[in-house]
Amino acid sequence: MSTFDFGRAIRGGVSAAALTSLLMSSPVLGAPPVDLSKWSPEYVRSIAGTKDFDTAADCNKVTPLDYKGRLTFWYQGVFEGDPDLLRQYYKDFFAAFRKTYPNIELNEQALTYNDLLDKFRTALLGNAGPMMVRLQILGGVEFASKGYLQELKPEDVGYATEDFWPGAMKSNMWKSKTYGIPTNNETMAFIWNADIFKRAGLDPDRPPATWDDVVRYSKQIHDKLGIAGYGLVARKNAGNTPYRFLPQLWGYGGGVFDETTQSPTYAQVQIGTPASKRALQASYDMYVRDKSVPVSALTNQQADNQPLFLAGQLGMMISHPSDYDVMLDLKKKASGSDVQKAQTVIDNMRYGLIPTGPDGKRAVVFGGSNIHILKPEYVDGGKVDLPAAKALACFWTSPEWSLKMAYAGSNPGNLNGFKTKWMKERLDNIKFLDVTTSMLPYGVPFPTIPETPEIMNIVVPDMLQNALTGAMTVDQAAEDAAKKIKNIMDGGKL
Repeated sequence: MSTFDFGRAIRGGVSAAALTSLLMSSPVLGAPPVDLSKWSPEYVRSIAGTKDFDTAADCNKVTPLDYKGRLTFWYQGVFEGDPDLLRQYYKDFFAAFRKTYPNIELNEQALTYNDLLDKFRTALLGNAGPMMVRLQILGGVEFASKGYLQELKPEDVGYATEDFWPGAMKSNMWKSKTYGIPTNNETMAFIWNADIFKRAGLDPDRPPATWDDVVRYSKQIHDKLGIAGYGLVARKNAGNTPYRFLPQLWGYGGGVFDETTQSPTYAQVQIGTPASKRALQASYDMYVRDKSVPVSALTNQQADNQPLFLAGQLGMMISHPSDYDVMLDLKKKASGSDVQKAQTVIDNMRYGLIPTGPDGKRAVVFGGSNIHILKPEYVDGGKVDLPAAKALACFWTSPEWSLKMAYAGSNPGNLNGFKTKWMKERLDNIKFLDVTTSMLPYGVPFPTIPETPEIMNIVVPDMLQNALTGAMTVDQAAEDAAKKIKNIMDGGKL
């Protein structure tokens, strides 16, 4: 599908009121720099390359370019599953920042997605944190609620709140105050191998429409070709797991709480409901009953599915537009006959919308990252160089760099990034970007509560593991997860 169809969205279980709220609501009054009500790949193409920005000049208004200071900074870095293009942009970013602010001594440390939160928590307990941190979107509220973060909003670094996607801004809010600025936003899409579909007797041009179809297609691919149908991810304490299970959970009409509603309260735990159990049953059916997913799914993250897909041993998966570039990078490392096999997979790589549930509901996790500044008392050395921190925040969340740092696999946090010449360039260079961009209106933010990281990274994967290993029945695993979440919400521990 090349455009976002509001009529189809409403038929798919998203109300017109919810869409209007999602697209147009903002924590403060004002109009965004782009018309979110017109959102579609065609609209994005029409505004790409229409405006120039001068990052250095803009950030000079926040922190003078000759400012002398020092900054310590932690962030989620490039990991093994990312394309080489992203690695280059990270290098370019830090080189550009140092050139623009030559008198700021920047000490940055890259950490993996799965290590960042745990290391950050440990550092804070010893008052040894960095001055600044860039966290995955589900992490900020936890630390804001515990008093670790300073208030920080786009206006503090020269931008407007309306310059950022409303759902991303909500992920930085705690008790009506703002504690961070979005750097990038992302929604994933459904990827399939058209050649595998054809050989398995499926229509190569039509992805599964529903999650029930995913289960059926996965079994058919496995039974006819002897390979894995769907790239199930169920690794413990890994962000990849909730990002891929939650669209399934929401599609079936379930939820952890009421996070898919227009005005969630997070008052009632819903992961033990019949609808949520149906979503878990689908994973059980694929892993246990049909054995149609990788046997290594219990320890897999998405980076483990990528080589399987490239080798023609996996028919379907959920991921970013960057996976196309990842496949090109992996192909470069192949040799002999594997080169042509890899090219065949790349030629048959297709992207589509995330499947719906049986009632037509479609949803995807509204992901991304936010940048935050710590309070001095929790920083190693007891000081925060605020002008230096604001300089980096301004630089990263600028239209230029929020686009470049999201170039291969995400979307710019700053909506003005869609207007830059680099957006026009990436639309021409990155295949399937239009599909993942089309998923943005279906995005559902993780619950904006302090307990979200523990629930999403531990409880949800544990529930999957309990059901898939046979340690519990599907009913028991879902009900156990519900009890754990209720306990966490009541102030207890796992």
